[in-house]
Amino acid sequence: MQPTIDDEEDDSRADLSGEIRLPATLEGAGPLPARAEIAIVGGGVMGLSIAYHLARRGLTDVIVIERGYLAEGASGRNGGGVRQQWSTEINIRLMQESVELCRRFAVDLGVNVWFRQGGYLFLARNAKEVARLEKNIDLQNRFGVHTRMLDPAQARDIVPELDLTGIVGASYNPSDGILFPWPFLWGYARQAAAHGVRIFTQTPVGTIEPMAGGGYLVKTPRGAVAARRLINATGAWSPQLAAMIGVDVPTHPIRHEICSSEPLKPFLKPMVSELSSGLYCSQSMRGEIVGGVTVPGHGSTYGMGSTLEFLATYARRLVRLMPILGEVKILRQWAGPYDQSPDGNPILGAPADHPDFFLACGFVGHGFMMAPIVGKLYAEWLTGEPPHEIFSRYTLRRFHDGSGASAPKEDFNIG
Repeated sequence: MQPTIDDEEDDSRADLSGEIRLPATLEGAGPLPARAEIAIVGGGVMGLSIAYHLARRGLTDVIVIERGYLAEGASGRNGGGVRQQWSTEINIRLMQESVELCRRFAVDLGVNVWFRQGGYLFLARNAKEVARLEKNIDLQNRFGVHTRMLDPAQARDIVPELDLTGIVGASYNPSDGILFPWPFLWGYARQAAAHGVRIFTQTPVGTIEPMAGGGYLVKTPRGAVAARRLINATGAWSPQLAAMIGVDVPTHPIRHEICSSEPLKPFLKPMVSELSSGLYCSQSMRGEIVGGVTVPGHGSTYGMGSTLEFLATYARRLVRLMPILGEVKILRQWAGPYDQSPDGNPILGAPADHPDFFLACGFVGHGFMMAPIVGKLYAEWLTGEPPHEIFSRYTLRRFHDGSGASAPKEDFNIG
C-alpha cells in the first residue's frame, strides 16, 4: 500500500523539540523494481523536486536512486540563500517563481523550512562594482523585483553593525530570503514518496545500458531497473554518470567551504555579501552566523576536506566587515562542490543522440535555489506540456556547435 500524506509514521514535520524526522518511505534495503517510467539518479534537492512535481502531476511510476544518503551532496552543504538579484532576464524570472514556491513550501508540502525573507544586501567597494549593481538593478526593476541602490549610510541603516570603511555602495532587495536546506530536501522527499515515488538510498549506479527501442537499463548492487526515461541530477558528479553512455558533460567540481558559529542573539536580518571577496554571511533562526568566502586556487577537485586557509580568510574578511563578530566562536566547518559549467549557465534537456537521457546540472552552486522552479518546469515538460525556453537555451550542444553563444551570460554567480 502506498503511503498517504496523513500516515502518522511518515511524518517529517518538526516536533516540539524541533527535530525533523526523515520520511519513513525511504528504501534503504530491498531490490529495485524491474521497470519504471522515469528513473532519477541523484537524491539531492534537484532530483527530489523533479520527482515531487512529476508525482503531483500524476506521473507516479518514478524512482529516485541515490548512491548515499539524502543531503549527502551539495544540497546539504550550502547556506540556504534564495535570491532574485541576477543579471539576466531569464534567471530573474525563474527566481521570482522559485521564491514564490519557497514562500508557499510549508503550506504546500507540510514541512516548515524556516523560510524568512530578510533580503540580500550586496556591498560594493569600487566604482566598477557599483556600476555592475546599477545595471542589474535596472533589469531587476523592469521585471518587478524591487531592488534598490543604497549609499553606505543606507546600508548601515539595514545592518548597523557594518564597518563602512571602503564600502562605496550597495544593493538591497527585501524579498530575497534564506531557508534551512535539510527540511527543504526532506520535504520534497516526503511528499514525493507520499504520492507514490520510490526513493532508494545507498544505491550506487554501476552501469547504464541503452535499450533497443529506447530507454536505459540502470544496473546497481540492488538489481537493475529498465527506465523509459532517465534524468541525471547528480550535480558535480554528472559527467561520470553521463560518460556511462558516452555523453560528454563539460562540468567540473569546485570546492566551496562554509562554516557556522555559536548561536548569538538575533541581529542580522539579511544575507550580506561582499562582491570583491565573495564573502557572504547570514544568521540562522537559531542564531548561528553561517557564511563563506571565495578562496581561489583549489582547482577542480572532489576533495571536501576543511582547510585552515579558508577559516583564516573568512575570519579576516568577516571581522573587517563586522568587527562585532571578532570574539565569536566557530563551531562547525565543512565543504561542498559547486557544479561549474564552462559558461556559468546550467545544462538542461536531452542530447540529440540520447533523447531519453535528461540533464539537470551545471548550476554553479545555485541549483539549490533554482530547484523548485526547475523541478516544476521539468515535470510540466515530461508530462506533455510544451517545454519552457530554458530547455532549448541551455542545451548541451551549445558547447559543441555554438548554438548557445547568443544566450545572455550570467555574471552574478555569487553568494
